[in-house]
Amino acid sequence: MADPIRFFWFIPTHGDGSYLGSAQGERQPDFRYFKQIAQAADNLGYEGVLLPTGQNCEESWITATGLATATERLKFLVALRPGVTLPSFAARQTAALDRLSNGRLLLNVVVGGNPVELAGDGVFLAHDERYVQAAEFLTIWRGLLSGETIDFEGKHYRIEAGRLDQPPVQRPYPPLFLGGTSEAGQDLAAEQCDTYLTWGEPPLAVAAKVASARKRAEARGRKLRFGIRLHFIVRETEAEAWAAAERLISKVSDEQIEAAQARFLKQMDSEGQRRMSELHGGKRDKLLVGPNLWAGVGLVRNGAGTALVGTPDQVAERLREYQDAGIELVIGSGYPHLEEAYRVAELLFPALGIDSTRRTLGANIANEFTVGHHGRAQIAAG
Repeated sequence: MADPIRFFWFIPTHGDGSYLGSAQGERQPDFRYFKQIAQAADNLGYEGVLLPTGQNCEESWITATGLATATERLKFLVALRPGVTLPSFAARQTAALDRLSNGRLLLNVVVGGNPVELAGDGVFLAHDERYVQAAEFLTIWRGLLSGETIDFEGKHYRIEAGRLDQPPVQRPYPPLFLGGTSEAGQDLAAEQCDTYLTWGEPPLAVAAKVASARKRAEARGRKLRFGIRLHFIVRETEAEAWAAAERLISKVSDEQIEAAQARFLKQMDSEGQRRMSELHGGKRDKLLVGPNLWAGVGLVRNGAGTALVGTPDQVAERLREYQDAGIELVIGSGYPHLEEAYRVAELLFPALGIDSTRRTLGANIANEFTVGHHGRAQIAAG
């Protein structure tokens, strides 16, 4: 029997809410709220959390540093941005946060898929050239964290006698994650990363992508692990789950969908984003893209746009299909993220065989949750 799938959650550093496309029920990106979600995830038994990156997000390294001091076991998957920062400075940041968190840091290599946003950060490289730059960046970064003295001269970076005096806790360095659907992205993952991530396409498409990335890694004498990024709408009944899905997009207008889809396809050169958008084509009547796999989130959200919708048993069955395709790790989310972290842990984790660290009430406690009877044994004995 396969091991239970590993489960991460998401810190919505760009904001949160109950309805997509609406300010009703909106929650501002506030550190106190991030802390609530992180501490809930830590207590509920999630292994880690992903912090996103971008112009509309609170900066992930600083946020993760604050959250690491407020949690005990939770791991933090933080964006490593080639092109936006220097590899030597990023290596020092990595070592410092890994020490501060006592080895709970993970790195998500984000090359970027929106040239308009990248231009705002001073990056003007074409799609494939960004991966060439990222390969040089990671070569230097990995060498520094491994304790090497680095002399490097490439197309994008030049380093002379670079070194890192304060090492990380995790040796040789914290694990590297990367999501990139293009050939250039898969090649970089195969060459230098530890876990390859995909967005939530149907299982057959994910299986093909996993097989391709695995083959590229094996050709280089390496092995990859695989993870998937999905939203979750899990309820006790199927009807409740689909009602919650429809409620989530009930305030999204056709004009918002048209504007969002045009922005994704015109501004972005991401192969993964193209495939996400093609799942539904911006059409409300084409959102069911597989059994229990719903693309409604992707109508107005870039990046991960699909959700698993259904009962705990239905969603667990779908996740087992992804496991059969090679997926070992899920990075989940749901709106709002605090409440849905509890729903997923309480409803889905038992169906997946994931142990929760939450303490349960004893059977001998009498209250409205256990309906127990204190002193039952003594009464029976008497």
